[in-house]
Amino acid sequence: MFRTDPETPDVFRTPVDEVFVRSHLGRHPQFDPAGWTLTVEGLVERPLRLDFRDLRGLPQTGFTAVHECFGNPRHPTVPTRAVTNLEWAGVPLAEVLALAGPRPEARHVWLEGADRGDFAGESDVSYLKDLPLEEARAEVVLAHTMNGEPLRPDHGHPVRAVAPRMFGTNSVKWLTRIVLAAERPEHLFTTRLYTRVLPGESESRPVREKDVSSKLLTPGDGRSVPAGDCELAGYAWSSTEVTAVEVAVDDADWQPAELDRRGPGFGWQRFRLRHDLAPGPHRIRCRATDSAGRVQPLTGDRNAVHEIRVTAEVSGRPAGR
Repeated sequence: MFRTDPETPDVFRTPVDEVFVRSHLGRHPQFDPAGWTLTVEGLVERPLRLDFRDLRGLPQTGFTAVHECFGNPRHPTVPTRAVTNLEWAGVPLAEVLALAGPRPEARHVWLEGADRGDFAGESDVSYLKDLPLEEARAEVVLAHTMNGEPLRPDHGHPVRAVAPRMFGTNSVKWLTRIVLAAERPEHLFTTRLYTRVLPGESESRPVREKDVSSKLLTPGDGRSVPAGDCELAGYAWSSTEVTAVEVAVDDADWQPAELDRRGPGFGWQRFRLRHDLAPGPHRIRCRATDSAGRVQPLTGDRNAVHEIRVTAEVSGRPAGR
């Protein structure tokens, strides 16, 4: 199920009402927290079944992180620009794994949601993702709160996994089952979809860490603005810190924008540039670079530079009229 995104507001924390919704398998599961349980099984010393009260009784954590949709897994190079920045709260996966006691041969964590349905020619398939055990133990949080309120049904109520450095496909909603295993699962959403070959590589790998990316939010795409001094601003993000953002107007050279440092957590970084817009139509682009040296490509990939079109008006009237 796909819903058209509203224009993401130019605020640091995205309001819940503006958060995009993505799901592959149709109708969303409906849970009463009193009846929800999470099982932890597979290669563990002590299989677990936790209810919501059990989970809330464990040590809690909170953080801010970018939440980004990778896009349609059947079209992995097509940009989607569906991105938000959210405050999460929940239980570190490490706390739950400590209770279960992973066995020495466990190498992978499987995260399974309660949603089932048909997708890409397969029937009655569940939503399942996997991560390397040590990576999942270090990063994943079992979140029950988003922006200070309980998760809404569309966003995985009552509990979802959140992998803050990774694309949203790895943050499994309606989480009900965790399996520790020696191998990766052969599954529609693990080995057949959500894989890609990165630039300079020949082997396909799972879609996990976010790409470096940026999005212009001010002014809005298609808007009319007063000619003259104008703020061009937006947000940049990556799986690591963004170190530079450049902005280009029409066919002029790229100009370095002022960029905020990334604070604690995994949130996006605001950038801004003042520019004198001549009367008439303009094309404006932004391009980010991260601390790993990755730069947004100009074209041809899902994180290609973002572009907007605006018209600068004189005295409230479009130029030339």
